[in-house]
Amino acid sequence: MALGYNSLSIAQVAGSVAAILGIEPPTLAAGASPLLVRAAREAFHGLNADRAFLYNPDAIALWLFQKYTALFEEALLRSRLQLPLRSVMPSVTPVCFASMYTGAQPAVHGIQAYEKPVLKIDTLFDALLRAGKKPAIVSTTGDSVSMIFLEREMDYFIFDTPEECNEKALTLIERDEHDAIILYNADFDATMHRYSPESPEALQKLRLNSEVFAAMHERIGRCWQKHRTFIGYCPDHGCHAIDGGLGSHGLEVDTDMDIIHLYDFIG
Repeated sequence: MALGYNSLSIAQVAGSVAAILGIEPPTLAAGASPLLVRAAREAFHGLNADRAFLYNPDAIALWLFQKYTALFEEALLRSRLQLPLRSVMPSVTPVCFASMYTGAQPAVHGIQAYEKPVLKIDTLFDALLRAGKKPAIVSTTGDSVSMIFLEREMDYFIFDTPEECNEKALTLIERDEHDAIILYNADFDATMHRYSPESPEALQKLRLNSEVFAAMHERIGRCWQKHRTFIGYCPDHGCHAIDGGLGSHGLEVDTDMDIIHLYDFIG
C-alpha cells in the first residue's frame, strides 16, 4: 500500500524549464510549477534564463535524501530550492524520463514499460529547437536517455562510462556553445541493483552524484558568467530493497515514487 505521495509531479519539469527559459513548452506538457518559476524570476530579477543544465542521476529516492542527508552536502550547498516531486508509473527509467522531458503522463507519451523506443511526441528538446536554442544530451551507451530522445537535430554525446560523460559535460560547459545540456548518470542505479540501496558501494555513488553536481555548478559559475543559468539535480524515480537485499524499483509505493529535485540559479 502506497503512503502519501508528494503533490508535485515530474511531468511539470518540462513546462517549468520552458517557462524559465521564456520559450513555448512541449505541446502536451503539464503546467509549470509556479513555485519553481517564481524562484527563477526572483533570482534573475524578472528576466528569463538563457542557459539550462539538468543533471539526471538515476534512482535517487526521497527517503535516501532524508536518511543520508549528509551525502547530499555538496549539492545542497549549491541549491537554493529543494522540491519533493512524485514520479510516474511504472517507476522505471524510460517511463519516468519520458514524462520528465515531454511533460506528459505515460498513457500519453506511450512508454508504459521498461522499453526504449524513440519518442514521437513533442519533447522539451523539440521545444528548444523551435525556439532557436541548441540542446545537447550527454549519456551512457544503451541507457534510456541515450535512446528515447534520438532523431532530433541536436547534439548527442554517448559514452561507455559515467566518468566519460561527466568529463564531456565539463568540456561542453567550457566551450559555451549549447543553451541546454542534459547529463545522465546511471552509476547509483547500477550499483544499488547489484548490491543494495544502502550498501557501502551504493552510498559511495550517492555521495559521488552530489559531487558531480557540485563540479558542474562550479564550472558553470566560472565559464558562463555572462549567462543566467538554471541548473537542476533531477532524478527520475526512487528505489527499495527486495529479498536478499538487492535494490529494485518500479512499484507504486512511496520509496519508488517520491524523489527530490534540487535547483539553483546562477548569474
